[in-house]
Amino acid sequence: MEFITLSDWKRAVIKVGSGIIAPGGIKCSSKYTLPIAAFITECINRGKEIILVSSGAVAAGLSTQPQLLKKNNRSIPEKQALAAIGQTMLMASWSRFFDFPCSQILLTYDDIHNRKRFVNAKNTLKKLLELGTLPIVNENDTVATEELKVGDNDNLAAYVAMLAEADLLIICTDIDGLYDSDPKKNKNAKLIPVVEKIDSSIYSIAGDSKNSISTGGMKTKIEAAKKATVVGIDTIIINATKSEVFDYLLDGKLFGTIFKKNENPITAKKMWMLYALPANGKIIVDSGAAKAIQKKGASLLPSGIIDIEGEFKKNEAVEVYLKDANDLRLIAKGITQYNSNELKKIQGKKSNQIKNILGYLRTEEVIHRDELVLIDNE
Repeated sequence: MEFITLSDWKRAVIKVGSGIIAPGGIKCSSKYTLPIAAFITECINRGKEIILVSSGAVAAGLSTQPQLLKKNNRSIPEKQALAAIGQTMLMASWSRFFDFPCSQILLTYDDIHNRKRFVNAKNTLKKLLELGTLPIVNENDTVATEELKVGDNDNLAAYVAMLAEADLLIICTDIDGLYDSDPKKNKNAKLIPVVEKIDSSIYSIAGDSKNSISTGGMKTKIEAAKKATVVGIDTIIINATKSEVFDYLLDGKLFGTIFKKNENPITAKKMWMLYALPANGKIIVDSGAAKAIQKKGASLLPSGIIDIEGEFKKNEAVEVYLKDANDLRLIAKGITQYNSNELKKIQGKKSNQIKNILGYLRTEEVIHRDELVLIDNE
């Protein structure tokens, strides 16, 4: 058994999926959650802070609705109803383990996309930790249809880790970590203990979830790790069906996989721009502008723009593409200070010409470097 030594941490987000909470597919069980709860309690006793991101509301709700158990294709209203029924059961299942108060936060991706609500959620988490509670976060599946169709708590946990300015993201699953192939199909599959950088080769070995209740898989765990590591948060995957892994963690040892945090992390705001803020259009730039953005940390000026695609407003997010021969390559994302109609008039022009063309000068930069985040295409 190979162990990795973990750096000391102060605040962690622990994500627990439906397969751990309801291993039989229905009803909350203490089979695997009791050791997790004991780990959380001991961490808090040691002065550390924990935020729990927990799936399982739909699975809990199923235990009360036997007529829906054998139904393979449940409707969105049925799933939302199950989530509404199961949410209180899920909270009760966790709360029984602790002698300190638990608090519930239900989030949707709208809460992540909207900057004002994003900051509000951040402030709420901070205050709940100050009050000595265990925040328990889940998707608001009772109203957010998108979450039930394509959402997952792995990526939500990464957003929560960013919101909470955590040091560590712990993703609990039912296998030991990331393998070089599917260990359930290949007995010779090898565990990858350390991932220094998440690139296309790492994504290529990830599969999808085979759990009928779960909405995630190894792919979503890697996506979550990517989000967390770029802002400087180490991310680990552990097998929560083995209680001893939590004893190891308390000793600062990891049996599993660690995705190492970036040495030069981006800011939380840029992470929000990159992953949470939807892009409403495209700006295509020439090689000179691309080089200045990528190599020199420059702002995007109108002189380097050669084309505009889509309709967008001032202060909306846009993607920046380099036109290379006949191909377009995504290189950055940022918040534009001019709308699409304005940019069509000033593209290719010098900044000192903007006022004469538009009749006003908002800024000399189309996208300021502080609101521009580079995209790694590897």
